[in-house]
Amino acid sequence: MHNKSEVTGTAEPRTATQAVERALSMLVLLGQRGPSGATELARELGVHKSTVSRLMTTMEKFRFVEQVGSRGKFQLGFGIVRLAGATAAQLDIAREGKSVCTRLASELRGTVSLSVLDGGGATTVTQEPSTERNWIGLRLPLHATASGKVLLAHFGFEQLEEVLRQPLPRFTERTIVSRGALTADLNRVRDRGWATACGEFEAELLSVAVPVRGPGGRVAGALSVTADSDHLRATDFPAIARALGEAAEEILDRLQQLAGP
Repeated sequence: MHNKSEVTGTAEPRTATQAVERALSMLVLLGQRGPSGATELARELGVHKSTVSRLMTTMEKFRFVEQVGSRGKFQLGFGIVRLAGATAAQLDIAREGKSVCTRLASELRGTVSLSVLDGGGATTVTQEPSTERNWIGLRLPLHATASGKVLLAHFGFEQLEEVLRQPLPRFTERTIVSRGALTADLNRVRDRGWATACGEFEAELLSVAVPVRGPGGRVAGALSVTADSDHLRATDFPAIARALGEAAEEILDRLQQLAGP
């Protein structure tokens, strides 16, 4: 005896993967065709209209789609634009920051990196100079790195609370794993405008980082210098933070020129 899905091929998705594939297929179709109704999308994808309606309701919550008037049609929503804008901003900051990082690397004794928020971590998008220790593309923990602390310090209250509710992994004996201690450290970051990490992710490394802001004033990334204790000492931190801050302003100027008037 065959069930309905085996006969028609139009049953509800039996796995989360199928649901995701169908939702993405709908977004692609909307991008290609423009506003479309649930019936025509269902016919194109070979699924029940109820499947389309349910998935559309979910995507509507995240503003990936929106209804067009009262005609029962859907179109791509602002959530898609927001994601695309975030990606473009990350590409822009990597491209515009590269020459700045190259210059800084020749002036400072250490590895200069530009990182952006990526899910639950700080991902390096530019690094100078290129060395055997390649950070590009690596997602590093927010609570144990200077760049990560800069990004964390500018989280909204609810976003930060969500991070602080989770256990903080320990990487070295110096990693901050206490909610109270991390909160105090982030308060210092906000007060002075820069963050440090001293052997908190890798025992032998020290780093200093400052925020990089985009044209709208929001923090778009973090600019940092990292070195071992032979090349970077705590007494150097304030001067390095000033140099990084000036470089971050230069990156902002470049991004503002791209944004135009």
